Amino acid sequence: MAGRIREEDIAEVREKTRIDDVVSQYVTLRNAGGGSQKGLCPFHDEKSPSFHVTPARGFFHCFGCNESGDVISFLMKIDGLTFTETVERLAEKAGVMLRREEGGLDGGRDDRPKGPPRQRLIEANRVAQEYYAEQLATPDALAARQFLSERGFDQTAAATFGIGFAPRDGEALFKHLKGRGFSQEETVEAGLVAIGRSAYDRFRGRLLWPIRDAPGDTIGFGARRIFEDDRIEAKYLNTPETKIYKKSQVLYGIDLARREIAKSSQAVIVEGYTDVMACHLAGVGTAVATCGTAFGDDHSRVLRRFLHDHEEFRGEVIFTFDGDAAGQKAAIRAFGGDQNFVSQTYVAVEPDGLDPCDLRIKKGDAAVRELVARRVPLYRFVLANIVSKYDLDRADGRVDALRESARLVSSIRDRSKVDAFSREIAGMIGVDVDEARAEVRRAANRKPSQDPRAAAAPEQPAPPRSAVPNLRDPRFSLERETLKLVVQHPMTIGRATSEIGPNDFTHPTYRAVWELVAAAGGPGAGANDPGWVTRLRDAAGEPAVGSAVSELAVEPLKKEPDAAYVAQHVFALMELTTARRINAIKSKLQRTNPVEQADEFNKMFGELAALEAHRRMLRDRLGGSAQ
Repeated sequence: MAGRIREEDIAEVREKTRIDDVVSQYVTLRNAGGGSQKGLCPFHDEKSPSFHVTPARGFFHCFGCNESGDVISFLMKIDGLTFTETVERLAEKAGVMLRREEGGLDGGRDDRPKGPPRQRLIEANRVAQEYYAEQLATPDALAARQFLSERGFDQTAAATFGIGFAPRDGEALFKHLKGRGFSQEETVEAGLVAIGRSAYDRFRGRLLWPIRDAPGDTIGFGARRIFEDDRIEAKYLNTPETKIYKKSQVLYGIDLARREIAKSSQAVIVEGYTDVMACHLAGVGTAVATCGTAFGDDHSRVLRRFLHDHEEFRGEVIFTFDGDAAGQKAAIRAFGGDQNFVSQTYVAVEPDGLDPCDLRIKKGDAAVRELVARRVPLYRFVLANIVSKYDLDRADGRVDALRESARLVSSIRDRSKVDAFSREIAGMIGVDVDEARAEVRRAANRKPSQDPRAAAAPEQPAPPRSAVPNLRDPRFSLERETLKLVVQHPMTIGRATSEIGPNDFTHPTYRAVWELVAAAGGPGAGANDPGWVTRLRDAAGEPAVGSAVSELAVEPLKKEPDAAYVAQHVFALMELTTARRINAIKSKLQRTNPVEQADEFNKMFGELAALEAHRRMLRDRLGGSAQ
């Protein structure tokens, strides 16, 4: 029995392995300040990022589920590895030679896996991929090469995606793996060999795509039928479920797309391996596909980690579907999982019904990029498909369209979206918004409750919300502190507020206070006026505004005001206003078709560029004032 790995070697592995490099293969990390990085936790589903990595200490911690540890424990949990497997895997990548002591298991851990170790299964798949890739150049693989060529994929493309060919000999790979030291048990557990009367290659006479996990390890294969006399009629075969291959969690192309997904905050979901290839070669490097199964909740969770998909940061998830009935059915299924994402969901459908691979063949790379650019909101596509089935010139057609649309809208879990969708179907069908809302409510009430307690307990009305938010709500702290400067130190703030206007204050009371200041001549007018506060209070037409002036006049500032303190608040306030305007235009851009509404789209895009430049200038001034 092998002895345990020496502790000094384990320490060297930890020292030479950057935890952020390892974690970023599974999670998109953003700077969180203080030397920390954060992202969406890979160990539980969350809407806001609470997973923090501190590279200087080689440590991670999730404030949501309390998982924590070092780089070794991270890999053990996320990949289901044993301690020994993890250390060996990291040591190989870090170039650390592991030495073992006599006697005992590693670290006293009885972590011997059931069956072959995970790393052996990955190694078997790696060797198989290399073997299959070599076989693609053989005379027997002519049909496979022709298949690729007809679809616009040359030798370079095949090498980029690691495509290979499985010989028709039923034992070719098995013999090759045996020659490389793999046991029959390992080849079977890896999903490469099956057992009948004897061991035989699972994939024979087929074109093969290696399926890799996010770090780039080959964990399985997708195999396409290319010979008419193939005894297995299924067009595609995939690796069966194994210790390393779970089809509900695998996305083909994620190894190539993950960095671009993180960079652009966009993911494009296509339906097949050749579609992924076509998109990447056409310049859409965010494309991925499922492997022999529909896109589901587990796929969403994997994708969200790379999208950095949370409530403060919204990206795009774009589904591509055929325009036929099957594509429409897939869109409705995707709509059911739409709420897994915080990001906006879209659908891109080519008018002629071409998938990205065929589109690239017939119309070129630019057409594939344009397909993605023409995306429309997923909910609008789904609702439009439903509405299109009915004759809206007839009253009964409008009623039936409204009922079916309402059933779909009532099924969504995110109640905050229901009203927007109700307005959408009202516009599509041509009925009153209140009528659409009422039908959605009726559809929801017709649905049987999943919880018997819900039927017994009467629905409690939501508590009334105040029309005006609390003045001390943290959302308005910057507005409050700026106005305290204006009221208490008008001479200090002086001309620094010349670019501030009412729209910089989102709280109605604070906006009213600023309007009092502006009407009184601006902060400069109070510079040498001992009755400045009294003048503002007396001018207030509403008691709440006058009371706010009094509060602002007596509440202590967070620090003694100087020019830097004033500038930081003024520029930060204007930067927030600019950010709100940017978000509003971005939201409108997402609802605008860049082809059909090109003039409006380009005008908004120009305005967005100008606002982004103005925001950068404010940030520069803000940074300069802090020095």
